[in-house]
Amino acid sequence: MKAGSSGEKAPGSGNNPLEQFVLLAKSAKGAAAVELVKQVLEAPGVHVFGELLDMPNIAELEKGPSAGYHQALHLFAYGTYRQYLEGAARLPELTPAQRKKLQHLTIVTLATRTKCIPYAVLLRELDIRNVRDLEDLIIEAIYADIIQGKLDQKNSQLEVDYAIGRDIRTSDVGSIVSTLQEWCDSCEAVLACVEDQIIRANNFKNRKLKHKEILEQEIVNIKKTLKAQTQDHDEVMATDSREAVAQAGDKGKKVVKAKGLRGSSKFWQK
Repeated sequence: MKAGSSGEKAPGSGNNPLEQFVLLAKSAKGAAAVELVKQVLEAPGVHVFGELLDMPNIAELEKGPSAGYHQALHLFAYGTYRQYLEGAARLPELTPAQRKKLQHLTIVTLATRTKCIPYAVLLRELDIRNVRDLEDLIIEAIYADIIQGKLDQKNSQLEVDYAIGRDIRTSDVGSIVSTLQEWCDSCEAVLACVEDQIIRANNFKNRKLKHKEILEQEIVNIKKTLKAQTQDHDEVMATDSREAVAQAGDKGKKVVKAKGLRGSSKFWQK
């Protein structure tokens, strides 16, 4: 979920869309200030109102006969459509464009609480009677880049990936700081876990490399042993061969000598 700031920029615009209303508020008083509030509540691309609420001429409306418009502006800055319905008796009636904008802002507020918003919650908070109208409203908010997400019709819920930011009350700062601190603590815990896993992985890698070196050395030793045994065997075989040849030669000489002796004996008998 991405948060915006009170200086929100309209899509495709390089200027703060609220700025022109803030400039006009410097000189607008009474009825002119009321008209300015009506315009800003309906203006497309304007979704934050804190700077305007801080303007002296707008702040004066809170205690005058047009207090309802100041309350409406305050509601658009911090509230929801359900809150508008509950206090409608003391608030001015909204135009269709203003009502739709407040409903879109209500979706943004709901998105800050949970990523997946059930249709049942949306129907209740936005005071919409059927799912078809609800989905049309959500699609308009997506096209306006107020939120980004998808409709999960199977599970009857809106999955939000991104939402613009809304104005922040001073009283909410402590809660925001606490949330950010929890987030920082979680990040540190994750980093510590990652570092621990890296150490374990490096130790495992070193053990594997050492084991590989031992195996390679054993292979070298075995090859040397086998080579030495092969050489010894070859020498033994060569020696045996020479001895066999020698023995065969001696035996041949004896046979020749014996034949010679027998031949000479016959000679003398004649």
